[in-house]
Amino acid sequence: MRARPQVCEALLLALALQTGVCCGIKWLALSKTPAALALNQTQHCKQLEGLVSAQVQLCRSNLELMHTIVHAAREVMKACRRAFADMRWNCSSIELAPNYLLDLERGTRESAFVYALSAAAISHAIARACTSGDLPGCSCGPVPGEPPGPGNRWGGCADNLSYGLLMGAKFSDAPMKVKKTGSQANKLMRLHNSEVGRQALRASLEVKCKCHGVSGSCSIRTCWKGLQELRDVATDLKTRYLSATKVVHRPMGTRKHLVPKDLDIRPVKDSELVYLQSSPDFCMKNEKVGSHGTQDRQCNKTSNGSDSCDLMCCGRGYNPYTDRVVERCHCKYHWCCYVTCRKCERTVERYVCK
Repeated sequence: MRARPQVCEALLLALALQTGVCCGIKWLALSKTPAALALNQTQHCKQLEGLVSAQVQLCRSNLELMHTIVHAAREVMKACRRAFADMRWNCSSIELAPNYLLDLERGTRESAFVYALSAAAISHAIARACTSGDLPGCSCGPVPGEPPGPGNRWGGCADNLSYGLLMGAKFSDAPMKVKKTGSQANKLMRLHNSEVGRQALRASLEVKCKCHGVSGSCSIRTCWKGLQELRDVATDLKTRYLSATKVVHRPMGTRKHLVPKDLDIRPVKDSELVYLQSSPDFCMKNEKVGSHGTQDRQCNKTSNGSDSCDLMCCGRGYNPYTDRVVERCHCKYHWCCYVTCRKCERTVERYVCK
């Protein structure tokens, strides 16, 4: 007797959850760490949700890092939701950590983005924490060897990107190096996408300067190397998500490698996100495939982009409703030096998907 399709799907989902296929980003559950947990004793490491044993060991030996890593997990949640607010898949499932649905359990385009963003965020948070003096094991980044340009001088406190990348990779890549977790293809995909995230972070390092001089003349500028905000890195990674390459795990020489499925004449580029399995269209709610659907999602009637009512609602139509908005208005500047405003109320029309 053949098993019913529904039974097979349920068994596959249960097996995926039991085998810990997606444990590489289960550490994002740290975003839910209670503020009451001091994280100042090694025994606290076992109380943290979503960590594999290697991460627990890193926690014990680098306890001072954990507040920064908890902060990074929270920043991933915010940056992911912000980046995909105008898409059918709006990253809402990331908040289920550590018990994800199949949109993040499988090797999808969406999981590729989350792995890349997570790797970038943890290194970003550590690099910034070094600069702010929150970590005893590191300080400012090194002074660049090249001259800063005419009228400029190196100074300030650079973000310590090298330390951030080193410690961030140790923590975020640890789950993918567990021997009995997931397939080799999934591990390679996740490690590759994590490195793409760190590459995007490297690319965000820029020269920042502060002016000095009489009456703001800016006769000389003090400059340092600083990272862009994580939301800017997320925007870069979203662009890579939209052009991600589907890959297969195929023998090349003496070993198997990830190669583009439709263009296997070339190797995978170091700068591109890759995925193994196609995603659903996310139009209808179906937890078996990791789709929350778009019913009741707000859409933009006048847009031609991904947030348009036609695309967001998948052709099902939309319902209008009115919303009252309170905002500042009739603002006046008073010498010197403050602004007073009144509060005005207006009615706006909004739309949600059927």
